[in-house]
Amino acid sequence: MIYKSKLGDLDLSKVIRLYPAAVVDMHGEVAEMSLDWIDMSGDKVQIKSFVLVFDFPPLTEDVRNRVVLEFETKDELIDVMTEVAQLFQD
Repeated sequence: MIYKSKLGDLDLSKVIRLYPAAVVDMHGEVAEMSLDWIDMSGDKVQIKSFVLVFDFPPLTEDVRNRVVLEFETKDELIDVMTEVAQLFQD
């Protein structure tokens, strides 16, 4: 299963973890937070962007193999999540 992303082709058969998040700025600290947390507490932070994170098997013990797709809106994130989910169902 190959997903053609804006960063290149991603082999979904090798993904070990896939998750959406919001990147927030909370008093100068930038962090990824779950979409559930954003729904409950998003009015208390500045949302910088939304991301879909693809974790692949590590290249080495010290080097993560991660691709992060970044979006300006939650709707854009949801659209891509829907596309990726469809590939898993096919």
